[in-house]
Amino acid sequence: MSLLQRLLRQNRLTSSQIAKDRLKMVLIHDRSDLSPGMLEALKDEIIATIGKRVQVDPARVTFSLEQDGRTSRLVADIPLIPKMR
Repeated sequence: MSLLQRLLRQNRLTSSQIAKDRLKMVLIHDRSDLSPGMLEALKDEIIATIGKRVQVDPARVTFSLEQDGRTSRLVADIPLIPKMR
């Protein structure tokens, strides 16, 4: 599932809201100079790096780009798998 699909997987958005969200993503990608392919590669590297120290549930990891004014931010939600004792 691509990042854009995950971001737009909200409850029944109107077509105008979907178009607005897509436009935001395009603008964020333009300003951050990150292609969707590069973002996926970055996601994989981050999961692999964190996975060296703790168990991660890669199926539930989500990444998003957010913008606050002219500042772009990569936000990661990385669920950890608890140790069984």
